[in-house]
Amino acid sequence: MRTWRGVLATILATLGVCLALGAGAVELKEGRDFREINPPLAPGKDKIEVTEFFWYGCPHCFDFEPVLAGWQKKLPADVEFRRVPAIFPNDKWTPGARLYYTLEAMNLVDKLHGSAFNAIHVARQRLDNEQILFDWVAKQGVDARKFSETWSSFGVQSRVQQARELTKAAALAGVPSVLVQGRYLALTPGNYGELIAIIDQLIARVRDESGTK
Repeated sequence: MRTWRGVLATILATLGVCLALGAGAVELKEGRDFREINPPLAPGKDKIEVTEFFWYGCPHCFDFEPVLAGWQKKLPADVEFRRVPAIFPNDKWTPGARLYYTLEAMNLVDKLHGSAFNAIHVARQRLDNEQILFDWVAKQGVDARKFSETWSSFGVQSRVQQARELTKAAALAGVPSVLVQGRYLALTPGNYGELIAIIDQLIARVRDESGTK
């Protein structure tokens, strides 16, 4: 169940996309619409990679999630989307990263990613507390013992470290942040509909640069 804020964000984002499309694409400007990552982070080889950096505890990421989910459903065949749970130096966001990679390792992202956002922002549950988290997971019909084992696994710990390094390499100022092809960081404008439009234009830019259509 979404809050009124989440519903409003979706409506405004949709309106923003419509306005952007109706007015025609505005030429991208570095420093206003995007920042170039130098050196670029390694992208996927076969497709244009779009990476969202997020934190489960971030209210802006919560509002952006339904907008992004709608955009994902219409991804072109040459575009691949992935998420990276951001981790900043104080490690406050590490539990959220461990949660995401545990869900990913157990093939539960599609089922529980949105539910985790709702548990934190709607039900006000402290999923950064292990006992509360494990109780919540069990209530979602997940084997709590298997979840605990995966949560503590070397594989999850390795992914968390990689996320920490990627966050640092991208020099993020906050989340949600979206990176295209490891090279272009979309800058968040006034609404999420405009952000989606910038992401689409950056994808088109990468196609033009690679000579593909």
